[in-house]
Amino acid sequence: MKPTAVSLCLLAGLLSGCGGAGLDNAEQNVQNQTRNQTRPIHVSDRNEAFNQHDENEQFGYVRYQKEQFDGEQQEAPVMNREETAHIISSLTVQLPHIQDAATLVTDREALVVYKTNSKNRGLTADQVKKTAASVIPRYYHVYISDNPNHMQSIENYSNLGSGSRDIREIMSGTIQEMKTSPQGSPVSENENANGETRQDMKIDRNDKNAR
Repeated sequence: MKPTAVSLCLLAGLLSGCGGAGLDNAEQNVQNQTRNQTRPIHVSDRNEAFNQHDENEQFGYVRYQKEQFDGEQQEAPVMNREETAHIISSLTVQLPHIQDAATLVTDREALVVYKTNSKNRGLTADQVKKTAASVIPRYYHVYISDNPNHMQSIENYSNLGSGSRDIREIMSGTIQEMKTSPQGSPVSENENANGETRQDMKIDRNDKNAR
């Protein structure tokens, strides 16, 4: 009976120790899950053994939860306008019949000027406009021109910013000149080729009258 009693005591001790460790592990898992809910989930967070693709081939995946942007815990990401202009110009110049492309990205517009030898200006304009629209946020307006002389015009604005004095009034003239070139097909039933609604144009007119 004595060996049996000793064995039971040892077994009870082991079970007690394992139970404590199990509770500790469970608590740690809950804490880890809670922490994960307060930060974005990136594809790069996954096991490296399953992520052996070239960096440029790997899909991008990020998940956010609404609570992460409540309050002042995190700031919403800000678009890099220079990088966006780079992407639009580099994609545009790869379109058929495009030899040169320049892009200016503001806080709500993308101005794209390109040089082309296309005989179908309307089709090319539609391709350029859709290329730019695929890169920028949906609320942006896109203005394009196949008149290379406008490249210097938009380059002149490259050192300015959203807070520059009278910037809207200054740029409006260039935008109107650019719109004399083909702008492509309407974006939707409620938006013209530049992505402007009637309400947008009404607001712009009111802004001009208020100046």
